[in-house]
Amino acid sequence: MSCFVPFNDKNLDISLFVFRSVVVIIEDLMDALKQFSVCCERLGCAHCSIFKSIHGNMIVWYGAWLKRSDEQKKLLDATLMSMLQDVSSMAILLDHSFFNAYAGESKDGFSGAKFSTGDTVSLNALLQSSDDSADLSYLCLALFKSYFLKMEGVTGGVCFKCDDLPRVVCLYVWKSLHSCYSWLLTTDIRRTIKPYLEPFSPDIKYDIFRVVYVRNEENMLNTHHLFPSPKMQENVGNNEGGQRKQQGFEKSEIEV
Repeated sequence: MSCFVPFNDKNLDISLFVFRSVVVIIEDLMDALKQFSVCCERLGCAHCSIFKSIHGNMIVWYGAWLKRSDEQKKLLDATLMSMLQDVSSMAILLDHSFFNAYAGESKDGFSGAKFSTGDTVSLNALLQSSDDSADLSYLCLALFKSYFLKMEGVTGGVCFKCDDLPRVVCLYVWKSLHSCYSWLLTTDIRRTIKPYLEPFSPDIKYDIFRVVYVRNEENMLNTHHLFPSPKMQENVGNNEGGQRKQQGFEKSEIEV
């Protein structure tokens, strides 16, 4: 089952936690974040996933939560921060915020961006120099609408507005890492897109990630383990009959 990113904020709130790993072998860190995901599910997290930077040691935890009030989000944020004490020795928490999705499109007609373990996603984050993020969010929306259908190899994209900072984040899901690189090389972002953004946001960050964990997929695997398919049951029956067979954020951002 794929992870889901909504195109609007009607039913789900988005949270992003950005870490920089400080350990060489990250399996323990990944295990801790997976356990964090399990606990978040019990708190009302409908979708969660982990992204690992392809170019550095940045790790992003994505969560989509059942809609709640601002006060409830503050309480949830405090709870999540206390839960993350277990990873403090393995990673530095660089940033964390709640976001609202305000625009998005997909090329498969689905009402949200979808991705699975192994997929490639890109994130670009822009922080406006002034306190009002309205101009920046409208500009990002205009650029998104202008370029999305021209972006070969992209399957879905979403724009988010930060709850407590004048920040906008855009997420794109790609068919492959090659597709992402091809678009970056042929578009010439420095010449075509960056001039529009710099007057509003001199602080532009961009990175490419591989999806390394999707909680929903793990749930499906557990379900398949508990409830074998009819074919598996048939094989078990044959075995019992005597017919046994072998079963066979260093700097990770890309400069733009």
